[in-house]
Amino acid sequence: MESLMYLGIMLLIICVWFLVLKRPVYEAVLLAFIVLLCVTGTWSNVLVYINEGLSTSLLYSMVAFVAMSILLTKTKIVDSCITVILSLIGRISGGAGYTAVIASAFMGALSGSGPGNVMATGSLTIPAMKRTGFPAELAANIESNASYLGNMIPPSSNIVAAMAAFSTFAAGAGIADVSQGQFWIVLWGVAIWFVAQRLFMVWAFCKYYKVKPMSKDELPSLRETLKVSWQAMLLPVVILLPFVLDAAFADNFFVERLGAEGAKYLSKSVLLFVAGISSIYACLIVKDKSSVTPAKIAKMFAGSVKSIAPAIGVCVFGYMIGAMFEDLGVAESLGALMATWNFNKLGMVLAICAITCVMGMVVPGSSQVVIFGPVFITLLSNVGVNPLLAAAMLPCICGVMCGITPPLGLGMYAGMTIAESDFSKTFKNNMWWVAAQFVMQVAVLMGWLPILGL
Repeated sequence: MESLMYLGIMLLIICVWFLVLKRPVYEAVLLAFIVLLCVTGTWSNVLVYINEGLSTSLLYSMVAFVAMSILLTKTKIVDSCITVILSLIGRISGGAGYTAVIASAFMGALSGSGPGNVMATGSLTIPAMKRTGFPAELAANIESNASYLGNMIPPSSNIVAAMAAFSTFAAGAGIADVSQGQFWIVLWGVAIWFVAQRLFMVWAFCKYYKVKPMSKDELPSLRETLKVSWQAMLLPVVILLPFVLDAAFADNFFVERLGAEGAKYLSKSVLLFVAGISSIYACLIVKDKSSVTPAKIAKMFAGSVKSIAPAIGVCVFGYMIGAMFEDLGVAESLGALMATWNFNKLGMVLAICAITCVMGMVVPGSSQVVIFGPVFITLLSNVGVNPLLAAAMLPCICGVMCGITPPLGLGMYAGMTIAESDFSKTFKNNMWWVAAQFVMQVAVLMGWLPILGL
């Protein structure tokens, strides 16, 4: 199939440019797009592809949430949340590890940036883990694996691409689309199992390495931290409440008052105004109001452009390649090829999990979701997987795996930097986390575990 050759070209260019030449991944994706334009002779459509990459509302949702995460980090609200969690569970054996999982999952959901979250929360959690007996390589992997949970926990910006993939599938299959709130609830139901899996892994390693609780001198006072930080702990409520209301009232209350189309557009706009509301709330609860003046906020964002731009670039260029591949029928060709394998449900689940695991070594998760999301949903639904569940799992099988599977596993490298751990030891320990992630993916997709919202 000629169209599959284009997929091979994309993978080869990304491998060479990113892995061999050590250039940034957004450069690799852009170069792949340019080369594919030359190979396919589709220069006449280049403006259409660029427009697809820049005009999607999903892109602006991603930018909004990244901006919100920067504000929360710079104003130290993140630190306040971590301190409260640490004061609650730091006193148990391995408490620093459990804190890393919970705090990093929450912050990763806000930013959608695994490496950025590792650097933000890991600077606090990794030293705490090492002081209580966690080996450096284990501390690095706990933090990196916890941070990438954010890719699959609402309201992560990475999830919006999965929602779009489901909408594309629903339109083609002639089934009803779902509201953002309904989709989000299923995502939370999925995420619970992966948070539990990581907490179990921490428990098992704590037993193996005989990790100690944090010393009383290091533990912050719960009473004092709550007195100072209780407003910061309400932030999850501020973020999640609009999605819950959307799920509860989208089909009745909002339809009755706004009509079906109005309710649909209101649901699609939830992502944008949640980021704005949360940012305003963060500014209101900051103790030092002088740190959130318009001038300082503008300077804050300007200084963070360097960290935002690469992530946004990967998404935009990924959408551009996705638009080109849609014209060329690449995803459909891959789907047709896999359909000829005549796999049963377990076989198809294993095949797709394996493919995304391998592609995650070289292709960013967001690009995978954009390009292959609708096809993966179709293939999985054809063998009996609930299509809504398949869509909800896309950020997991694509976005999480790309963060923890070297050589693209940027989260692991970020964790190693802070922990000062040996690459060989970190890589070997990380394989346990990759294996556990893979097994949990299969279990969820097979329907062996109950999922909230389904």
